[in-house]
Amino acid sequence: MLSKFVVAGALSAIVAPANAQDAAKQRFTHEGYTYVYDVKDTKTGKVISGRRYPDAVAFNLQVKGDKVSGVSGGQSVSFKVDDARGAAAGAAN
Repeated sequence: MLSKFVVAGALSAIVAPANAQDAAKQRFTHEGYTYVYDVKDTKTGKVISGRRYPDAVAFNLQVKGDKVSGVSGGQSVSFKVDDARGAAAGAAN
């Protein structure tokens, strides 16, 4: 679930146009953790990478179309962008 929240937190950065400085270090807090990340455009999609604090766990996620995959805390993850949106909606309740 950790990575779904990372994507959910980054969705606004993915959807909203931003210059390089705006996208440089995004952040949000969820369940006592602060996620600090960059969102970069690539030829194949967006890349969301950063660290979760206070334990400095790294994540690196590739967004291609409606799919997200990558590594979070040394674990491979894969899910749909809509699943991340659903996770964010569930957390708001």
